[in-house]
Amino acid sequence: MEVVLDEHRRLFAFEMKTSLYLNLITEGSIFALNALAVNRMRTFLSLLGVSIGIFAIISVFTLVDSMERSVRDSFSSLGDDSIFIERMPWGPEPGDTEYAWWKYIQRPQITFQEAIQLRRLMTTADPITFFAAAQRTVEYGSNTAENASAVAVSEGFERFITVSIAEGRSFSQVELEGNNRVCILGYDVAEKLFGNNPVVGRKVKIGGQRATVIGKLNKEGQGIMGNGADEWAILPVKFGRTVMNIDEGNSQITMKPKSGVDLKAMENEALMHMRAIRQLRPLEDKNFALNKSSMLNQGLDQLFGFLNIAGLIIGGFSILVGGFSIANIMFVSVKERTNVIGIQKALGARKSFILFQFLFESVLLCLMGGAIGMGVIWLLTLVVSSFTDFELVLSLGNIAIGLGFSISIGLISGIVPASMAAKMEPVEAIRSKG
Repeated sequence: MEVVLDEHRRLFAFEMKTSLYLNLITEGSIFALNALAVNRMRTFLSLLGVSIGIFAIISVFTLVDSMERSVRDSFSSLGDDSIFIERMPWGPEPGDTEYAWWKYIQRPQITFQEAIQLRRLMTTADPITFFAAAQRTVEYGSNTAENASAVAVSEGFERFITVSIAEGRSFSQVELEGNNRVCILGYDVAEKLFGNNPVVGRKVKIGGQRATVIGKLNKEGQGIMGNGADEWAILPVKFGRTVMNIDEGNSQITMKPKSGVDLKAMENEALMHMRAIRQLRPLEDKNFALNKSSMLNQGLDQLFGFLNIAGLIIGGFSILVGGFSIANIMFVSVKERTNVIGIQKALGARKSFILFQFLFESVLLCLMGGAIGMGVIWLLTLVVSSFTDFELVLSLGNIAIGLGFSISIGLISGIVPASMAAKMEPVEAIRSKG
């Protein structure tokens, strides 16, 4: 019986506390909303400061996140297990304290013959693909696409670059291994030459060499890395050698490990065979670079981490200004309502009620300002995404960050004025002429 009574007492006490807190929240909210409605100009100025601060910091985060997504999507097909054999490394090599480009630039270019030899010698990699690129003009009648990227590719290239065909088809195995004069055009190149007309079967000139168009790529859109595949003209490697000097241009050999093969094992074998192909002595420095796709992700992590920190610092100054404006206005609000505070306390209002009343007003101001700032960002993302090819997105994560900042600013800016109001003596507050 005694146990049952104790349980009922605990439930009753819990219900009373819950009811008290709910009343506190409700009445405090009503007082705060009335104060905001009465002082419209003050409310507007407070909202303006916080809106600008939240807009500054969340817009930077949104832009950086959208840039990061665009860049990572462009490299998503590479994975973390690709190796690129190139003339220039992506960072300083072991033994170099800085990026010694004057040394790297003197290295011989990667050649198609080296790719053929590696394909014959390597046992840990599949596929082994050769890429070369150069700027060339593509012509059809009187229409031209200047400065298009002629990209020569060999077997297995689809494992490293995304080829999304909108019209026609991709290369056959025979075309990739033979000297067939065929090409696949990027969306923008095809549009400049043919408009919205069919492209398959048309004869074009690429760098003065005739080729038959067998396919057209889907529009990729403009990202942070430029138009990408939209400006490409993809060619089989042997035909590409007639369009450009692929052994002297911007070329690379790209490979992935076979199933079950460790990336390090493939890297060691590639290093051994490339040294042998180039007839380098055991103690002689290598004259080529082994770049790994994992280096891209590490570099991107550092880059975008730095940009986020920079954005936080830049936006932080704006938020600081907004916080000071909220604090200043809350001090004025406390001074103006000193008599009201005295009357409330004389009628039995607790310190917690007064404290919550002003804190809620401060937080509500900041939340409203933050919502306005993020609303402007959302509208801008719609405009940018509609009128450009760059997809700008206000993520739920950034919305949560914006709301978190707003609440934090409200609490920090309002705690001192709210504490002053809560500690006032009823009689002195009522007598005050504030």
